[in-house]
This record gives sequence, C-alpha cells and structure tokens, in this order.
Amino acid sequence: MGRSTRLLLLLRPYTPLFVANLVTTVVASVLDGVTFVLLIPFLRTLFGQEALPASGGSAVERLLAAVVGPVLGAGAPHAALRNVVLVLLGTLVLKNVLAYVAALTSVAIQENVVRDLRVRLFEHLQALSLGFFQRTRGGQLLARVINDTDQVKTAITAALASLLQNVSLIVVYVGILVGLSWRLTLVALVCAPLLVLIVRPMVGKVRRRSREQADQRGELTSLVSELVASIKLVRAYVAERFEADRFRTLADRYRKGVLRAQRYALLTSPVSEVFAGGVIVLIFAVGTRLALGQTAVLRPEVLIAFIAVALRLMSPVKSVANYPTAMAGALAAADRVFEVLDLTPEEGDRPGEVPARFERCIEYRGVTFSYNGQAPVLHGVDLEVRRGQVAAVVGPSGAGKTTLVDLLPRFYEPTGGTILVDGVPITRFTRSSLRSLMGIVSQETILLNDTVFANIAYGRSDFTLDQVQAAARAANADAFVSQLPEGYHTLLGERGTRLSGGERQRIAIARALLRDPPILILDEATSALDMESERLVQEAIDRLMAHRTTFVIAHRLATVQHADLIVVLADGRIVEHGTHAALYAASGLYRRLHDLQFRP
Repeated sequence: MGRSTRLLLLLRPYTPLFVANLVTTVVASVLDGVTFVLLIPFLRTLFGQEALPASGGSAVERLLAAVVGPVLGAGAPHAALRNVVLVLLGTLVLKNVLAYVAALTSVAIQENVVRDLRVRLFEHLQALSLGFFQRTRGGQLLARVINDTDQVKTAITAALASLLQNVSLIVVYVGILVGLSWRLTLVALVCAPLLVLIVRPMVGKVRRRSREQADQRGELTSLVSELVASIKLVRAYVAERFEADRFRTLADRYRKGVLRAQRYALLTSPVSEVFAGGVIVLIFAVGTRLALGQTAVLRPEVLIAFIAVALRLMSPVKSVANYPTAMAGALAAADRVFEVLDLTPEEGDRPGEVPARFERCIEYRGVTFSYNGQAPVLHGVDLEVRRGQVAAVVGPSGAGKTTLVDLLPRFYEPTGGTILVDGVPITRFTRSSLRSLMGIVSQETILLNDTVFANIAYGRSDFTLDQVQAAARAANADAFVSQLPEGYHTLLGERGTRLSGGERQRIAIARALLRDPPILILDEATSALDMESERLVQEAIDRLMAHRTTFVIAHRLATVQHADLIVVLADGRIVEHGTHAALYAASGLYRRLHDLQFRP
C-alpha cells in the first residue's frame, strides 16, 4: 500500500466532515467565478448598455441571463447598476462565508488525523520490543512522534485546503473561460502540459532532500534530549564547549540540508508564475486580435472578463504546480512514521492467552537466551523456586543475572527452553496478567515529573491517599515525604531529581508494596547507597519480601546470606546453587566472591 493511500485512509473516520468540506469548497469556488462573470453586466451597465445582450452573446452570458437576468435588467440604468452591485456584493459575502466554513472543516480534519496518527504511533511504540528502544535514540523517537506527525499535516492540508480548493477553482474558471471564449481557452490549455514537464524534475530532488532533513532534525532532537538527561555529567567533566561544538556541527548540517531542499522547493513558485505570466501575455496578444477590427468575434467587456478570470486562474494553477513539492516533505515525514508503524509489535496480549495465576512454583527449564542473534547470554539454565522462597542470584559482572530475571515478566522471550509458573509455560499467559503478579525494584529507580502520590500509585487511578500513605510508611518513606513542601502532592521534578538516591528507592518500594504482588524482583536495589540509606531501604525491603516469592540480584553478598536459595551464575550458566552455608563450605566460586568482599 502506497504512502499516499495510507494517508488517505486516515481520513476514513471523518468522511462526513470531508464531504461537507468538499461541498462548501466547490460551491465557494463556483461563487468565486461568478463574481468575475458579473463584471460583464457591470461594465455594460456602466457604459449605458443593457446589463446583458438581448440575444447572442457567450454561453456564460446566456446562462447568467437565464438565472439572474430579470434582476440585473430591471428598471432604469441607475437601478440596474445598483442591482448588479448588490448581486455582486451578495455573491462575494456568501462565497467568503462558505470559504471560511471550508477552511474550518479542513483544519478540524487535519488536526483530528494528526491526533489519531500520533496516538496510534505512541501506542505502537509501547508494543515494540525492549531491543528496539535499546538500539534507537530517544530523540529520534521524539522527533517522529512530535515533528514528523505534524509534518504529515502538510499532506492533509495540501490535499484538502489547497489541492481540493484549487482544483475546484481551476475547473470552475476553465469552465467560465470556455463559456466566454473557447478559442482563447484553447491557447491556455495547450501550454499547460509544459508546466508539468518543467516542475517534475524538481519534485524528486525535494523528496530526497526532505527525508535527509527529517533524519537530521531527529539527530538534533536526540542531542538536546541527551544533554538534558546528562547535564550533571557535562558539567562534571567541563564538557560544555565540547557539547556546544557537537550541537553546532549538527545544526550546521541541518541548515545545509534545509537549504538544499528549499533550493528546489522555492524554485517551483517563480517558475510557475513566470510561465503563467507568459500564458497571460499570449492571451492578451490573441485576445486583442479577436476583439479588434472589422472581423471582431469578442466584445471588449467579454475580453476584460476573460482576462480577469485568467489572471485569477494564475493563483490556483501556481498552488497546484507547487503541490508535489509540498507533498514531498510531508511524504518524507510519513515515511519515517510508517517505518515505525510497520515494525512487528511484540508486546500486548495474544488470542488464546489466559490470565496468569501463581500458587506453587516457578521453573526455568533449559533456558537459553541471546540478544539479536549474538553470543548466548544464558546457557541451559535449570532453576526451581517455590512459593514463599527467597532466591538470590549472584555472580561476577556480565554473568547474566539481570537477563535471568528479565525473562520472567517476558521483557524478552527465551531463545531456547521454557519458563513455567505452576507447570504452565508463561507464554500461555497474557503479559498484563503475568506482570500484575510481580513487583520490580531495580537499582535505577524511574520516577516521573509528577507528584509523590502519582509516582507511588503509578498506572492506577483507584488508590486512595490513605492506601498510598500506608505503603509509604511501610517503605520508610512517609517521614521524608511529609516534610516536602506539599507533602504527597509535591512535584518531584524530572526523573525525581529533588530526592536522594535512598529516597527514590523507598518511593519505588512503596510503589511495589501498594500493589501487594505475590512475586518480587529486586535488582541491585540497595547498591550505590550510603549506610544510613541502605539501612532504611533494607528495612523496607524486608517488609516487602515478607510472605512473597522473591528474586534478589545482589552484589553485596551480606544482604543475601539468609536467602532460602542462592544461585551462582558465571558466563551464563548456573555453576552452584544452595544455601549460604553449603556454598561456602563447597569452596567454589561463591566462596571466592564472598572472601573478596569480607576478607582484608
């Protein structure tokens, strides 16, 4: 399906509004032409003749006489002139009212379409795999959701407000011109195909340059997004000048891309105008020959009306000639939007999947995993954790600890083997119900630029303030939250920067406690904290772990010595498992890791 077709399909929900726009546009275009036709009776009455010839005349004059002839020719010359002026003004007012309605409906359609496309793209992004976000710059995604969808509006605008209106104007004007003088109209129409041949080469160049320009705009957005997220790093390493130079280089590259695209885009307007001007001069030359001399076949007032309509025709012809150029940029942006929409979604619930339940145990059977076909991160992992147990996953960096627990909520799918809950493969469960069984607290706490209440109750609107406060108290967070300027209604700032690391962790623990999940995943939840913060966080974690099945990834082995099961990973394989006492006595990898931390 072509891009243009896909864009037009976006208009389907707004068909009634589109039809209303079409009708008002066509009627406004007809009335616009009528205002110029009324020049004929106006000029004839002004010079003391009958408003319309009694017999003969052009087809347009005969039609005008049939419709409003009695009104225009009634009474004395002054009364007839007054009637002509009143009809002209009435037609002009009605035409502009309809043009205004057409413009409003056009804006309504294009904004609705862009809203729909933007929401569709946002929802689709949420259904893509985590791998997509890991290999795609956030700024590029931001540019596609905000900038590119807005650029697509140009296509809708061009198709409705511009192309539709101007094509209807051209049809009306050409019909009037044929009715006034088919000979002069033939002169103009013979020249029209030449304009298409002149403009076409420019369009291809604009389309290519517009795609490059959209990509470069995305790079600019990415750099700004990264700067905002890493401003402390920039200042810590005195890298302001370095970042400014990077931005200047990208901005200059974008400037050059815009200039290259506009070099051809702006050329179509003067070319089409000069061409149209040449056609008008040709009409003047031929028209005067037809209107002068003994063998004149065109009356002066008809020639004047013809030239007025032909001059008015220049503007819509120029707009239609520029239409492919305007569409080139919009289609380049549409390409980038559809490029994302065409990616296969991996999230969401599938037909046949059932709600998840957890009562007995979680099993890993021969689980293997690799990222994007690279070397395996996990090799044939076999593991069983019973309900209510605390399973600690330890090992050196890069052993696959986080990957192991990320497979459980189906953030990724195993490339081999299977994971079962109560003997049922987790691929048979809906992702939403499976994840609702779990609370996840990681080292990198994600907080939104929202209130404390909203961050703790994230994703749900049915929690009360009392419930949120109870969760915060259990997480050792209520004391510091109560001291914030507006308590639970205090805005935390971008990524929760108003809070310390320990305070952010306790907010995350309160978030997990509020949902009361039967399964808990703690990924380095107490690392990088000072001793007092770690104590408060560990107390909150102990409350959180009570009566829950817990997976703990820990670097500090002191925090997992009392776990029911300790799993030691190395190079993606389970090399040891058991209790702390058994593993320490075995004098294997676990003991070496333990001794490195506790022996001087």
